[in-house]
Amino acid sequence: MLSTHAALIWLVLFAGGFACASVMYARRHAGTLEDFVVARNSQGAFATLLTLLASSLGAWILFSPAQAATWGGLAAVIGYAIGAMSPRIAMIPLGKRMRELSPRGHTLTEFLILRFGRPMYGLTLAIMLFYLFIALSAEITAIAKLITLIAPVPLWLTAAIVMGTTLLYTSWGGLRASMFTDRMQTLVIVPLLLVLLAFGWNAVGGTGPTIEGLQARAPQLLDLTDPVGIKAGLTFFFAILLTGLFHQGNWQRVYAAKDARTMRNGFLLGGLLVAPFIFLMGLFGLAYVGLAPANGDSSVALFSVLLPNLPTWFVIALIPLGLALVMSTADTAISAVASIIAVDMRRLMPGAPASRLKRISRISIILLAIPVMIVASQGYSVLYLFLLADLLCSAAAFPVFYGMYSKRHDGFTATASTIGGLAAGLILFPAPGASMDYLLESFLVAALVPVVLTLVIRPFRSKQPEFDFAHLQASVKKLDL
Repeated sequence: MLSTHAALIWLVLFAGGFACASVMYARRHAGTLEDFVVARNSQGAFATLLTLLASSLGAWILFSPAQAATWGGLAAVIGYAIGAMSPRIAMIPLGKRMRELSPRGHTLTEFLILRFGRPMYGLTLAIMLFYLFIALSAEITAIAKLITLIAPVPLWLTAAIVMGTTLLYTSWGGLRASMFTDRMQTLVIVPLLLVLLAFGWNAVGGTGPTIEGLQARAPQLLDLTDPVGIKAGLTFFFAILLTGLFHQGNWQRVYAAKDARTMRNGFLLGGLLVAPFIFLMGLFGLAYVGLAPANGDSSVALFSVLLPNLPTWFVIALIPLGLALVMSTADTAISAVASIIAVDMRRLMPGAPASRLKRISRISIILLAIPVMIVASQGYSVLYLFLLADLLCSAAAFPVFYGMYSKRHDGFTATASTIGGLAAGLILFPAPGASMDYLLESFLVAALVPVVLTLVIRPFRSKQPEFDFAHLQASVKKLDL
């Protein structure tokens, strides 16, 4: 719909605009390594809400909810929307507890090594980094595919532009720059999504034609009691909930909030506002089935409905919308990885100056960007890897977070129960290309087996000393020397 030349001009203009504004902000607000990693107690409730909203709404919302609706129906869309909201709600009590246990803390991995020791720390660190890599690759892939729908721009070129500009400001300013850009990007995302919904309503002619088409072609998609839809909705709910708890970007924002009350309000409103957007985006999948040809590509269901009816000005506006969606989630993932690296380097290099730790962190995330761009430039579907990351997080959830409350829960039990949950879940987890019939069961088994194993192992560990939670406060130090 646009020429390659025109699309690249708009892409560079908008991506460069976001990056330049954030770099200018970072230069005016240059802070310590602590600011780079957590920006502790600096954000009010509204700022927390905006950064959570922007970092929750990635480019995936233009693809995944609508595609899920094409086979799971209304029940799947509802489960997807509630699932997208659930990590924010669950983070409220967990975040409050973390701030109580480790008020000077920085990362979830920092808590893990102090609470459980190296084996559980190493296992969970691998899970978190794998998830962040997949999430980042998926976002860059999504914007690359979006641009190809608008103009014939090579995937690798879009990936390089978006990743390069995002790295520019995130590696310079860290979390503060990421949260500033989130606020700016929210002002782009919300109005343009509302305009997109208005165009969508006009394109489908209201609910009548869609409902009539669905009743004729696929009435089960409207049935909230349809077993396929219910199972799909539950799968999305559990997968998104448990995975979201391991996103270091969420834990950064726990500490960035001014206090526990601010954190609670920001996470609550952030979660509640995400759900309606996911639900409405999912409805485009129902419209696609009800109105579009049966042999179309469901992965671009929203665009199949919209693009034939969009004016040129809004086609251009899809570029800043897609960029804002991607960059707000990509910079969150990049900043999350940078924080983990900086905190771990401080532990491994206790005498190193803060400037050196920043430099190591920046170099590391630039190196991480190379495989991300390679994956994104191929246009691969990372759905299977996403689901695998969901399984890994499901197995680690109870062992990790139970340790925030139980003094008797020790590192051996946490590690053994996590490995047991992984093994049990992988037995049911579908092989690549196989049917997803037992996907929900694999998540549930992975999450519940650690609970059972913890109960079984505990009597044999009764002589182990109880963990002193005061050790966390005494052991966590400032990153700046």
